[in-house]
Amino acid sequence: MLKVGLTGGIGSGKSTVSGILRGLGARIIDADVLAREVLEPGKQAFTETICLFGKRILGSDGRIDRKALANIVFKDQEKRKLLEGIVHPRVFEEEARIVAGIEATEPDAVIFFDAALLIEAGVHSRMDKVVLVWCSPVTQLERLVKRCGLSDADALLRLNAQMPLEEKKRYATHLIDNDGSLEGTERQVRALYRELKQIDF
Repeated sequence: MLKVGLTGGIGSGKSTVSGILRGLGARIIDADVLAREVLEPGKQAFTETICLFGKRILGSDGRIDRKALANIVFKDQEKRKLLEGIVHPRVFEEEARIVAGIEATEPDAVIFFDAALLIEAGVHSRMDKVVLVWCSPVTQLERLVKRCGLSDADALLRLNAQMPLEEKKRYATHLIDNDGSLEGTERQVRALYRELKQIDF
């Protein structure tokens, strides 16, 4: 089994690459999906998060309003770290459980752990390979403003809350340049997946 960390920065196009890989038949474990699950009502992480931030982050359905929570933590580094301390350990426990299940039935599988904060959380050290989806800071900013409807100032707050992509390059074994066309990105992803599947592990 080969464990591959798939990471990037907000607006870099990591989700696009993950979708292409899934279409090629890759096994994907999405950290963002796991984070949503561990923050469901009734879960311990949900209770701890409400104790930390209060009921102001709850939506009308009784679930955590992720947008309201993001508006708080992207403006307060200390609160963001506290939230990560609640959520990350639960996400990584779930990731390990899923990996063990796949390994038991597909010992030759190539598994991608799709996580924006893979490097910041130190999880990259547990991966056999690390794939970084890269684009220029200008492209990141443009995508954030267009996709999320954020102001330039709010988009910059979110960008500055993460490790710069240039710094993340130091930890990557493979790069996907997503600064160009979708077709160009698809070609790179297909070549990468072929290469990884050929690794003798």
